[in-house]
Amino acid sequence: MREKMYSKDILLILAASFFYFASPMLVTPLITGFSGSIGASAALMGIIGGMMNLCSLFCRPLVGNLADKISKYKVSFIGAGLMTLSCIGYIVSVSPAMVVAARIINGVGFACCSVCMSTWMSNMLPREKVGSGMGLYGMMNALGMAVAPGIGVSVYQMFGYRTAFVIALIFSALTGVIIQFISDKGEPGHRDKSAQEEQGKREGLRLVEVKVLPIAAIIMLFAIPYCATQSFIVSYTEARKLSVEVSLFFPLYAAVLLVLRFTLKSLFDRLPFRTFLLGSAGSALLGITLLGLMKNNIVMFFAALFMAGGYGIMSSVCQSTAILRAGKERRGLANSTYYIGLDLGMTLGPVIGGFLYGHLDIRLFYPALLVTVPLALAVYVLTMRKK
Repeated sequence: MREKMYSKDILLILAASFFYFASPMLVTPLITGFSGSIGASAALMGIIGGMMNLCSLFCRPLVGNLADKISKYKVSFIGAGLMTLSCIGYIVSVSPAMVVAARIINGVGFACCSVCMSTWMSNMLPREKVGSGMGLYGMMNALGMAVAPGIGVSVYQMFGYRTAFVIALIFSALTGVIIQFISDKGEPGHRDKSAQEEQGKREGLRLVEVKVLPIAAIIMLFAIPYCATQSFIVSYTEARKLSVEVSLFFPLYAAVLLVLRFTLKSLFDRLPFRTFLLGSAGSALLGITLLGLMKNNIVMFFAALFMAGGYGIMSSVCQSTAILRAGKERRGLANSTYYIGLDLGMTLGPVIGGFLYGHLDIRLFYPALLVTVPLALAVYVLTMRKK
């Protein structure tokens, strides 16, 4: 079983998953400023910032159906190619319209990679190891989300926007290169194809996996405060004149998340979903509260620790639970439904954060975000508690 968990193919997918996620996450904190520097209005800058995730959101149902019917390698390679093309678009852009086109291409490519590579990985795992295996996969995504923005900002500060976009291009190109060496190309088996065709005839094209919708709603609610923090923690600390090294928050988050994922990996397959939900809800509440009380680096460290125990852990638990609830023949659609929730959280987090930042006393920014956690618990109680 240990050999199965750490096979060459699985290690390659884990490496590719870091790079495909790191590429757009490197671009995210830079793209609005870059758009403004080439003539975009403030309103258009905001639209451009959220366009990739919005585009991914609408593409995911189609990609989810494809992931259950054709080679995961083919769709992932197309996705990596589109993401690479989008980075070239950023590098050569001289007008906001060119950036908009590149963001749309990036969104389609990101949808292809995120759905197909996670489904590809899950199909290589024994059922009893899906939780821990997808925990490792989620850890690589979370590591990309935590590390890449810092790389992007540092390169931008030293060399400018376009050089930073070259790094993003290298990341997406590496995704396409790495998956060439995976032996299992993720072809659906004969039984999977037959089951999918028979179910497809009965149901037609399905946009979401209904069984996974509560999971998607829960991860959306956990993602909102994290993504609001990702977008506004610098502005928040400046507005409150806090004496903290805010650039350390996400590296601290990533380091703590790595430790937690490795420490808890054997429990992902043994403990029920509700145990992780309750633990992560408590951790998220503490993390958000500490961000609201933050006055020094020590409090910021504990805020990062508890945010990792909240959103960081739930992102893996929700994905593996979605896969198991849907069944093997529906894993692609289950993953796309999960990512719809994540996309909504990543889109709504900055939007809600912007509204709170602009309309509330800055001291109420994090107290207002606390409401997302009881809402996530309410979704579980109303839709999943008896299942």
